[in-house]
Amino acid sequence: MSDRPHEQVVFCEDAATGLRAIIAIHSTVLGPALGGTRFYPYANERQALDDVLRLSRGMTYKAAVSGVHLGGGKAVIIGDPTIHKTEALLAAYGRFVESLGGRYITAADVGTYASDLDVVGRHTAHAVGRTVAAGGSGDSSPLTALGVFQAMRAGAENIWGTTNLEGRVVGVEGLGKVGYSLVGLLAADGARVVVSDVNPAAVERVVSDFPDVRVAGSVVQASLDVYAPCALGGTLSPVTAGSLDARLVCGAANNQLTIPEVETILGERGITWVPDYVANAGGLIQVAGEVDGFDAAVVRSDVEAIFERTAEIFEMSRVLGTGLGPAANRIAEQRIDAA
Repeated sequence: MSDRPHEQVVFCEDAATGLRAIIAIHSTVLGPALGGTRFYPYANERQALDDVLRLSRGMTYKAAVSGVHLGGGKAVIIGDPTIHKTEALLAAYGRFVESLGGRYITAADVGTYASDLDVVGRHTAHAVGRTVAAGGSGDSSPLTALGVFQAMRAGAENIWGTTNLEGRVVGVEGLGKVGYSLVGLLAADGARVVVSDVNPAAVERVVSDFPDVRVAGSVVQASLDVYAPCALGGTLSPVTAGSLDARLVCGAANNQLTIPEVETILGERGITWVPDYVANAGGLIQVAGEVDGFDAAVVRSDVEAIFERTAEIFEMSRVLGTGLGPAANRIAEQRIDAA
């Protein structure tokens, strides 16, 4: 991705509730900046800032390549959501979002849920991904997983000549909201699923619901056909890329590569990486539909079209003679520049 500067970065603090948050607006060229709110126990403010800057830039490219009329933004709330999340804190956060006048639209992310957005949405008109009861489109995790699955099928077609994942060994790392849904789609398609998560309860839930899955201590170190990172980002470093035993990488995690050169390392070893912001755009497409006036059938069709979008990026990579990362960036930047 090119080093396009951020338009605005806002530090939000509310002494009464203990809220410490950062909202980063990367681009509003294509529309208001939309991105989820991540509630996470960052070690310090610098780490939180680095994360929100990376994530918001990625949202600009995700929106551009997805074809939605939105820009890129992201927010982080510093703290442990199991300890620090309160209704008063979420209300204070909602007021900060509202103060931006619609330049930033928030949604759910790691550590936040549709029910949290219901609270935020009572204090701002610029919150999407709320529960159906509150007038929103509900949890975006199933459609995010569906988008990853469609991108994975497109990758499989390019590598093995078939979109069917039956018999393929797929390692899902991270069994949160999206990872769990992805396991269900893969199991239904006949894939041999290997899973791992740092949370034993998440593993137990998947094993209970999908008895045929195999549990590994570390998915990234297992022998796989497809590696699907669905936890936090940064699992693909020069070291892990140099030892990964898979043909395809396609998952829901953001910022999967620690540095862009990791894609080159993977490519030299015959491993194809589908850019994360292409594969995981299903949730964005869902909440974009909510902004435009929700039509569930149209939104699902748009998410399923991630298959065609991924195929288009494969074709662009062949034309450019590059990996899929630069090809996807080129498509996104062409749309941004045209605007």
